[in-house]
Amino acid sequence: MANLNNTKYGFIKPALDAHTMGINSAAELLSSCGYEIVFADDLTARAMNDYKHESRRKLVIDWIISERIERLGISYRLDQEDAVNLVGYLIEEMKKANLLKYQGGRIDTIFFGGLPKACETIEKEFKGLVKTFKGGETAKEILINLGVPEDRIPLDIYEGCKYDASLIEFGKNLIDSQEYLNFKPVDRASYPEFGTKSDSVIKRINLNMNDSFEPLIRAHVGPYSSTSTRIESVTEFLDWAKKLAEAKYLDILSIGTSQLSQSNFGEDWEDKTNGGGVPVNSPEEYQMIWEASRPLLLRTYAGTKNIPALAKMYEETLNICWHALSLWWFNKLDGRGPYDVYTNLREHIETIKYIAKTNKPFEANVPHHFAFRGADDVTYIVSAYLAAKLAKRLGIKTFILQNMLNTPKSTWGIQDLAKSRAMLKLIKRLEDSNFRILLQPRAGLDYFKPDLYEARIQLAAVTALMDDIEPRNETSPQIIHVVNYSEASHLATPDIINESIKITQHSLKKYREMRRRGQIDDMGRNPDIAVRSFELYQSAVEIITAIEDNIDNPYSAEGFYKIFAAGFLPVPYLWGEIEEFKHAKNWTTKTIRGSVKIVDENNKIMKTKKMIEIAKNNLKDAEYNLRQRQILLS
Repeated sequence: MANLNNTKYGFIKPALDAHTMGINSAAELLSSCGYEIVFADDLTARAMNDYKHESRRKLVIDWIISERIERLGISYRLDQEDAVNLVGYLIEEMKKANLLKYQGGRIDTIFFGGLPKACETIEKEFKGLVKTFKGGETAKEILINLGVPEDRIPLDIYEGCKYDASLIEFGKNLIDSQEYLNFKPVDRASYPEFGTKSDSVIKRINLNMNDSFEPLIRAHVGPYSSTSTRIESVTEFLDWAKKLAEAKYLDILSIGTSQLSQSNFGEDWEDKTNGGGVPVNSPEEYQMIWEASRPLLLRTYAGTKNIPALAKMYEETLNICWHALSLWWFNKLDGRGPYDVYTNLREHIETIKYIAKTNKPFEANVPHHFAFRGADDVTYIVSAYLAAKLAKRLGIKTFILQNMLNTPKSTWGIQDLAKSRAMLKLIKRLEDSNFRILLQPRAGLDYFKPDLYEARIQLAAVTALMDDIEPRNETSPQIIHVVNYSEASHLATPDIINESIKITQHSLKKYREMRRRGQIDDMGRNPDIAVRSFELYQSAVEIITAIEDNIDNPYSAEGFYKIFAAGFLPVPYLWGEIEEFKHAKNWTTKTIRGSVKIVDENNKIMKTKKMIEIAKNNLKDAEYNLRQRQILLS
């Protein structure tokens, strides 16, 4: 679109803040409306790190002046107090330079995107001078708040947001009615093994497969206080587990353990930082959790070292209902564990072989970790398929397909549906009498707004989105991972968890009733979604075929290493081990009309064939890196 006026937006953030998705999304939206955008260069971004020094602030002011910026966006998603000081210092420097409009300068608006509390403080401190973005705003809301007139917003953005607006309207009506508060727990206790060591996810789902099917509900639970002792924190969790079990709304209690529980289980934690989560540190404590939580099903994080041994311990103490592993993640690559990627893959594959012997389901905690690091939509799908096919080859009988929606949060609902359907279609090709797929959707990690009323509405809305993935199959999804509505505000207590489940279950029931009555659009027949889904599916098939044709034994630790090291799974926001995996990082992705795509050096959408050729040309480097890694480990 041609530039319709000369308004110029500038975006800046300190170099030490790695969060770029919000800035990139806002800039892409503004560009689609015809505005000129400029990002601060590296020198200016580094100067923002030292904003308390006048000489460094002067560099920022020089950049604003030289670029002739009229609307300035500032992003900082780290320390709250630091964010307020950063904005304050910079505004004072702009005032000294007479840059503000009321002083005769060019800048008529300043925007700030950051943590909710920082935004609230900045709004009070600067009394309307700064407009803030806390997160969770729709594309239309972002543009209007950025000062874009409604008649400048392109039709495709309006159309893309129309479905999202209808979901929010559904959610608002549901929450305002408060009918969800009367939702009663689903009675699952219809079989003798219920709540015993012989119980399982499969039994609970199979005995629920009828006309009134209700998905199993999973919630992540992890109370923690830095002022409590380890024993006090574990005791509090036992109390929460009992309360959740007695309320009967929850089916699967997902234990949010401490990072130390995953990385240093059974060791002395005397001088180590816990980092949040339930600090479980002995098999006996897991056994206590099992006893306190009857009749709930239980699961927990995998370990980040001694992974097979911890999986066996979870079986013995928790009768863990399914195991989850991240394959390429939770290691040195993301700072979550001590292993290099190759060692991690070998440990995970050994663990999956053990899981197959237990006949328990396996969840690949994979695709959203790629999305967190800037991967495009096709990579999201391909990574999930590779994990599913590996699991099948290793003997897994039931594969739980976790699908994190709203990731990144700039994703439009229609794009989420297209991506979800393409992924399901592809992975369901693997299904047969010995391999079953269970869909488990969830809201995005940073989807919810901090305002609890709005967050409740969002929870109802995202539940409707989940149901539109397979709108003609009322036994889908089989499992819902409920993200509590307080996610962006504060830790969820049992009362909040139960209310979140009530909202989810009632929303699902109400939305299905409205569909039967023809009161909502039939998203199963939406032609735009069908076209986008087909494109994603075809691109994913091309990439998978290229991987299988060019990499020996791709479904192995060596194969998965080479796939990643060659760049078949782009992660442009990768921050660890970047020399070893430079080809995985050396891509550019861009949010385009609510989806994420790979773009070339000219900012144009890259063809799948070109992406494949680039990755194929990197295979020699990947093989060399693997040999070097194997030598180090031998």
